Amino acid sequence: MTTRILTGITTTGTPHLGNYAGAIRPAIVASRDPQADSFYFLADYHALIKCDDPARIQRSRLEIAATWLACGLDADKATFYRQSDIPEIPELTWLLTCVSAKGLLNRAHAYKASVDKNVEAGEDPDAGVTMGLYSYPVLMAADILMFNAHKVPVGRDQIQHVEMARDIGQRFNHLFGNGKELFTLPEVVIEEDVATLPGLDGRKMSKSYDNTIPLFGSAKQLKDAVARIVTDSRAPGEPKDPDNSHLFTLYQAFSTHEQQAAFRAELLGGLAWGEAKQRLFELLDNELGEARERYHALITRPADLEDILLAGAAKARRIATPFLGELRESVGLRSFREQVQVASEGKKKVAKAARFVSFREDDGFRFRLLDAAGEQLLLSIAFADGKAAGQVTKRLQADELDLHAELNAFSVRLDGEAVAYSPEFSTDAERDAAMQRLREALAPQE
Repeated sequence: MTTRILTGITTTGTPHLGNYAGAIRPAIVASRDPQADSFYFLADYHALIKCDDPARIQRSRLEIAATWLACGLDADKATFYRQSDIPEIPELTWLLTCVSAKGLLNRAHAYKASVDKNVEAGEDPDAGVTMGLYSYPVLMAADILMFNAHKVPVGRDQIQHVEMARDIGQRFNHLFGNGKELFTLPEVVIEEDVATLPGLDGRKMSKSYDNTIPLFGSAKQLKDAVARIVTDSRAPGEPKDPDNSHLFTLYQAFSTHEQQAAFRAELLGGLAWGEAKQRLFELLDNELGEARERYHALITRPADLEDILLAGAAKARRIATPFLGELRESVGLRSFREQVQVASEGKKKVAKAARFVSFREDDGFRFRLLDAAGEQLLLSIAFADGKAAGQVTKRLQADELDLHAELNAFSVRLDGEAVAYSPEFSTDAERDAAMQRLREALAPQE
């Protein structure tokens, strides 16, 4: 079974070597697993909570997108998108806000830390606290639950947010699921084995400490940064202690076991720190050189990045749009065109049949086909007008269905052109069963 994995990257700064080793590299390796369905997004709505500099946010979005692609993320296999390109996310955030307990949000670490800091300073507890900061966990829950992620890799400081997403999703299921699990409850994946790199001064590499090594600066900038790594005062020829050397820790994160063993032996044998730094520079430059060239090429072609991200958003919305439609129906935001059929005698309700639901979006007119239980079977492409969409729904009910399996989904075609798509399924068996349900739903009634 395919496992859906989701990771968000906040767009508030320029990626550095620590980000690469701690998050980017392991995530890209994980995305190559054939059993993984990987979702990676630029969390630019989250960035607005932390940063009020529009130029910095825009630059960060560009740099982070270029970094992930330069480092090897395959946007054709993974779903790579900007959070702000998915309008279903803020709408789902509101639906979840309406079931999220205030007491739950009161316990969020970021909010509590701000309150504690204010109290300690003798300020009003909520001084400087925005609703963005306070509601941050609900937006994160929407990011995760929208795509029914099975696993969410996070550091230990983010565990609470995934747990809160589970709590919120579980309550929504209880209130509106009608016996159905609308949301998959995500599992936390703790990245225990991911490298946490020391910075130039030995503390954790962080922009807040100004001790980072640039990821895609020039070779000269990389060499200058490595030269500033703090070492002890042992002279050339004196044995060095690899296990207490920040430089050796950095070397370990990018070298093979054989390279580590040889470097350790040289340090114990009295290798000069200057020469050791040169070895580290060469190792890093060899690892990052090709990716650096790709990065700078991408940065100079922002229109290409835009196309890649918009394609990723379209891919994500093929899941988000129909699912949000299902959620809207579950809470009672339904079309007035839906009629409850009533028997002429005894006013007895008759089971609802499959039905088409038409609606309008920015790109044109669409329709959904829902089965008797309200589950979505199809979402159409956009049509120029409502009449064209209506003609297609009539033909689907009258013509023989032309269904085409496409990986974990299927399309419906008229005159050789795809006019509607199914949701995505976890297995071929689920997809094939949905195709049969569609045939039954559109079969002529006796």
